[in-house]
Amino acid sequence: MDFQMYQQMMEVEDKHWWFVARRSIIEEVIRKLNLPADAEIFEAGCGTGGNLAMLSRHGQVYAMELNEAARTFASDLQLGEIQPGFLPNDIPFADKKFDLIVLLDVLEHVEEDTASLQALSAKLKPSGWLLITVPAYPWLWSKHDDLLHHKRRYMLHNLRQIVGDTGYHVHFVSYFNFVLFPLIAGVRLVQGLFNKGGNEQSMPPKLVNQMLTFLFGIERYLIGRLFLPFGVSLLLLAQRNELTEEPIASLVATSAY
Repeated sequence: MDFQMYQQMMEVEDKHWWFVARRSIIEEVIRKLNLPADAEIFEAGCGTGGNLAMLSRHGQVYAMELNEAARTFASDLQLGEIQPGFLPNDIPFADKKFDLIVLLDVLEHVEEDTASLQALSAKLKPSGWLLITVPAYPWLWSKHDDLLHHKRRYMLHNLRQIVGDTGYHVHFVSYFNFVLFPLIAGVRLVQGLFNKGGNEQSMPPKLVNQMLTFLFGIERYLIGRLFLPFGVSLLLLAQRNELTEEPIASLVATSAY
């Protein structure tokens, strides 16, 4: 992404409805993993560090970020060890293996998504987890995707197959940002018709932001309990293929979707 986008991200990701609600959903999933008290967590592509405080509540955080400006923002938070790196060929912390690796809206930026997932599998401990979020539905492509330099948007079956084919056992995959999907999809389709749209990281009015945070955030009580049949994004949870242990109980009901 461009420096201006990283600068804006740093300014809004602690209060913008999308960042705040998404973090609450992701944290709810992480809580259910029962990670060890001394868990080591790796964020591949941490951006300006908006997830580091949340992740640090669950273990020791390590992260990589290719963009120097974003990496500086993240390092200044002093919430983990941040090093330069990129997927799939330059993953730092060569002597480390992790209990949890997260790619939070990162995989869609990477040219080689399959090779990147394969490379990350070597960085997981035998009982380690992989948690991914990505944007959903190619037909939802908008100028916002162009602005963020996305390479693709994913379908549920496509993401599950890619992860399954690269050495993981997929325990759970679901759409999310389900509640607001009709509104967001409608806006993007209309914008596409008129060649409008663009930066969706701009802060809306305070009351609107609070309402959107609440509506999106409701899904932290739904994901893993109910199958969400569509949504603006996808969330996937996986482990290494050689593991035979059962998935966490609260996600068993939806792991087949």
